[in-house]
Parts: sequence; structure tokens; C-alpha cells
Amino acid sequence: MPFREIIGYKVVGFVLLITVSLLAMVLDIVPIICSAAISALVWNFFFIPPKFTFHIGSAEDAILFSMYFVVAIVSAVLTNKIRQMEKVAQQQQQKENTVKLYNTLLNSLSHELRTPIAAIIGATDNLQSSNAKLTPQNKNELVAEIAKASFRLNQQVENLLNMSRLESGFIQPKNDWCDISEVVYDAVKRLEENNVSQKICININPAIPLFKLDKGMLEQIIYNIVNNAAQYTNSNCVINISAACHADMLEINIEDNGKGFPAEEIKNVFDKFYRLKNTSTGGTGLGLSIVKGFTEAMGGSVGLQNAATGGAVFTISIPAETSYLKI
Repeated sequence: MPFREIIGYKVVGFVLLITVSLLAMVLDIVPIICSAAISALVWNFFFIPPKFTFHIGSAEDAILFSMYFVVAIVSAVLTNKIRQMEKVAQQQQQKENTVKLYNTLLNSLSHELRTPIAAIIGATDNLQSSNAKLTPQNKNELVAEIAKASFRLNQQVENLLNMSRLESGFIQPKNDWCDISEVVYDAVKRLEENNVSQKICININPAIPLFKLDKGMLEQIIYNIVNNAAQYTNSNCVINISAACHADMLEINIEDNGKGFPAEEIKNVFDKFYRLKNTSTGGTGLGLSIVKGFTEAMGGSVGLQNAATGGAVFTISIPAETSYLKI
């Protein structure tokens, strides 16, 4: 209104038309049609001569007013249709992604769950049907096979449950004071029960403070990363675990001296169901995605890079309260 004498009423019409077009990008069709109608009436009443009346003085202005209303309505309708088409396309893409993830999960679980189950069934059948013919050594071997298969089966089920917790969006860390050395050793002990062949070295300063964190989540993070390293490195490799405190920030480094990750795949390793290409190692591709989910749930971050000397380096950074008092 203050500049109506300078810019002219026609320019005002263009400004109002642009405004209606912008509103059509965020609002539904009904409020947009209302906006088009109201803006046309405002333009007519306040700007088109004679002002402050709905009467239009010339045929040219009447045509402009009619064209304005038509263009505004058409723009609103077309923009709304485009938004609906985009919404349908997004829903279709989400459906396709869901089907893809479902197929990926089925393909992974068909092997990862069926293999240990078959091993358990085979071993128990041998124990039941040939018990009298088996030597004590044979029995111990079959029991060890059952234990190993059960451990593997439990690990896959645990990963699925953890991913379900993350996908639900209701996961909340239960923070309490914990000893980082104890958490690391507990994770490594769980892994060693699976008879890993790699050497695991732990380097943590005994003077490191206590951290207020979710102990269960942190232990699972460390376990998943070390277990991933054990799966993808040779038996003679060494896995180093270190932890340090940097101004109320816990930093854990897990490094191995294997071949590392392909540079072009590093950005994908934390994706759900992602497994490295050209590798025969099994797995559902959930371990590292759980690492990322649990770390971010505690307000931290996890990074991966290849070491200059070879091997992979995982760096976990989590902010937390610290205390040097043994509670």
C-alpha cells in the first residue's frame, strides 16, 4: 500500500499471484482456492481503479482481473496435483524399499538362521540315535557344535531385537555410572566364548574416570565392532581396543591390522542390511547399523577410516558425565 503509487496496481497483481503460487507449494487445494479468491478481491478493492470499490472502470482491467483469478486457480490446482503425484511416487518408492528390505532380510535369515538350526538338529539327532556308539570325545565335539550353533543363533536373534528397538523409535538410554574397562572386558569375554582366533589387545589407562552411560548399549557397540573385525580379518591379525577421556567425552578406538575396507564402501557400512561386496562372509548386515543406532541414541557418533598402515579404525565418541570416585 505505501508504494502503490510508485509500482502501479499491475505490479501488485503479479506480487499477489506469486504469493498464491508459493502458498500452493505448502497448502492443500481448498485454502489455496480461498487465497486466490481473496487476493483477487483485495487487488480489485484496494488497487484497481476506482479504488475502495469492487467496480472495475475499464474493460482492460476487467480482463486483467479475470485472467488473474483464472491463472491463480489453475496454478493452485496444478501445483496441488503435482504434490499429490509426488506423494504417490514417494509412497510407491517407500513400498518398493520395504519390499527390498523384506527380501534382503529373508535372504539373510534363510541362511543365517537355517545353518545353526540345522547344525543343532544334526548334532542332537546323532546324540540321541547313536549315543551308545559315540565315544566321549565324539559327544564332546557334538556338544561343542551345538553350543557354537546356539551362540550364533542367539547372536542373530539379538541383532534383530536390537534393530527392532531402534526402528520403534522408543529406545532410551538407561544411564548409570560404569567402568569402561569392565565394559570392554565383558564384551571381549563374550566374543572369546565363540573361540575367535584373532589376538585382542586392550589398552585402557587404569586412571580413566567412570562414565555415566548405558552400559548395555556400550557393551553391544564394542562387541559388534570387534565381532565384525573378527569376521573380516585373518586369524593371525591383531585387534586393538583403547579408550580415553577428553573433557567429558569418551573416545574408544578399535583398530585391526587387516586389509581394511574398500574406500568406495566405507560410506555404506553403517547402513541396514549392508554387506561388503565380493566377500563370502555371512551375516545379516545389522551389526554395524546397530552400532550407529546405539551410539547416536546416547548422543554420540561413530566413524570409520582405513589406517595408513592397513586395517580399519573405528572411533566412537560419546559425551557423558565423568567421575573419578569409585561408586
